[in-house]
Amino acid sequence: MQEKTHLPSRRRVVESIGAAIAAPALMPSLARSNEPIRFAVVAAQGGPAGVADHADYLNGAKFAAAEINTAGGVRGRPINIELHDIDLLTPEGTQAAFRKVADSKPHATGCAFALIPMPAFEALANHKAPYLHGDTKEASVDAVKNNPKKFSHIFQVDPPEVYYGRMYPIFLDQLAASGTWKPINNKVHIVREQLGYNMTIAREVIATIKNSKFELAKVTDIQFPVQDWGPVMQELKATNAGAIMIDHWVGAEEAAFCQQFISDPVKGALVYLQYGPSQPEFLNLAGSAAEGFIWSTVLGVYADKQGAEFRKKYKAAYPGIMGLCYTGSAYDTVNMLKNAWIEVEPENFAAVCDYLRTHTYRGVDGAVDLNNEYQAALHYPLQSKDLNKGMAQLFFQVQDGQHKIIQPDVLAEAKFRIAPWMT
Repeated sequence: MQEKTHLPSRRRVVESIGAAIAAPALMPSLARSNEPIRFAVVAAQGGPAGVADHADYLNGAKFAAAEINTAGGVRGRPINIELHDIDLLTPEGTQAAFRKVADSKPHATGCAFALIPMPAFEALANHKAPYLHGDTKEASVDAVKNNPKKFSHIFQVDPPEVYYGRMYPIFLDQLAASGTWKPINNKVHIVREQLGYNMTIAREVIATIKNSKFELAKVTDIQFPVQDWGPVMQELKATNAGAIMIDHWVGAEEAAFCQQFISDPVKGALVYLQYGPSQPEFLNLAGSAAEGFIWSTVLGVYADKQGAEFRKKYKAAYPGIMGLCYTGSAYDTVNMLKNAWIEVEPENFAAVCDYLRTHTYRGVDGAVDLNNEYQAALHYPLQSKDLNKGMAQLFFQVQDGQHKIIQPDVLAEAKFRIAPWMT
């Protein structure tokens, strides 16, 4: 079953966003009461990492709630967003945040991601309201598979990070085969951050690159925070690989890398940055130095008709550079829950989870099919070749100061361009 969203006018939504966190009760319709439906959002309000993604998620959730409330709510009941702060970098901080959520007993919980997911899972284990997250982690989906009863209410609305690693060599092969990129050699140099997420991605690249025309030349390890990219640049220059993967995730630090790289680049190399450019501060900080760099996300806002309409209305509500991942993810999450709450009582947690599990949702970030043992979205094209069932990994290139989708071809809005340092 495929479902789509519909967007009301900009003016009505903008007027409603401020009220989304504490919307007044509306006239009851078919619902058993006019009490608000409470959606807890766990979002870091400060800290050295993750804040931009979490702000995007909160904004996307508020935007969706405002639209729904403007249109009359869910069977006459408004959706209230309840914000919970989190310390992302410690298990204690993560557990404390999610314990507060469990104690508050919301109808559902959402979070862009928890860097340390298991304390979050454990804190919510006995509160069976649906928890939808974008952890993008193999560990998260494995926990659900291995503990299906305990974590039956936990859903990952994107594919795990393993697919970044598995898709990267395929992307290189496809781009080279297209003729738009002629590699200076077939060597690949990975610059690997020590976070588990990045280690897993690198592991999968190393495991699958042997199936491509490319070969691993070197792995250089880095540690967050990266204060100086100089030593990394020395190794990149010495290796002189035709393809470079910066396997990091913090947009501000990847912006600093871009500025340092273009001052003395590896001539002709194709440079891929893992995920970080999706964060709004990347373009602000990198400026013109970002031109030509490639990045991807398994959880990105499409540029098709549905995605473009959302981008336009979101930018009107939140001017400036738009984050292209968790804005759409939160928006889709709230609308998925809305559809479930229309059909079953929000207080019936098991029925809501069953609905989410059995109804594929086509949102602005693609299709979310949770009806599998991992309760996670499927990767397109590696898990599903049907865009109505799988969520596409989008490859972007910065072109004229904007992020443009260059792959997959079916969703592309631009062709790959030779970067300034490649000529």
